[in-house]
Amino acid sequence: MVVPVPPDWDLLPPGDAALSRRIKADGPTWTVIELKGRKRFSRGIWAPAERIATLRAELAAERENPSYQRKLDSARSRRAAAEEVYAVDFRGAVLAYLAFHPDYHDHAAAMATHIAAHATPVGSGTVARTKRIPIERRAEAATIAWMRHQTTGYDHMMISRERGRRREVRRQLAAHSKQLLARYRAGLPIDFRRCPLHAALLNAPLPDTHA
Repeated sequence: MVVPVPPDWDLLPPGDAALSRRIKADGPTWTVIELKGRKRFSRGIWAPAERIATLRAELAAERENPSYQRKLDSARSRRAAAEEVYAVDFRGAVLAYLAFHPDYHDHAAAMATHIAAHATPVGSGTVARTKRIPIERRAEAATIAWMRHQTTGYDHMMISRERGRRREVRRQLAAHSKQLLARYRAGLPIDFRRCPLHAALLNAPLPDTHA
């Protein structure tokens, strides 16, 4: 069913998150969502044109006030500090999941640093950014994903479009990765010349991190 837009409404384009939040909080709105595969993209918000104009003017006046900028700077600082804490916590969770034998402590430390640096940045879209599962499960999932891309040929595999085939390939690779992790946990001898994990850590420079 197609519902016509009220004649006194206007479309607020995406891009100004603060104004969009105020428009939605102030009264009825219609959000335009475009679906591309499994992804959803906002294409704007329909709302009364007069309300959009009023709230836009109010927000513009606030932004001209120096106190507004100070408030923004303070909020950014708090978010940055929280992200630093989360990155450290997540790295610790990865280390706990790895639980390598002391003989392979350096491998565990380097691996945890790589995984946290890849998975924790805002906007990375990784499992580490979700709050729907405990951090311990996030750490496990991020570790297995990192190993899939860094220690297997997954990125260059030609996988058929058969339903469920990619999931099955990932499951098989995850099983191999967990077998490799088990050797490091048990402190078993590792032939570094043939170990894909050792090679991945050796060839990838450590990211710039304070963790």
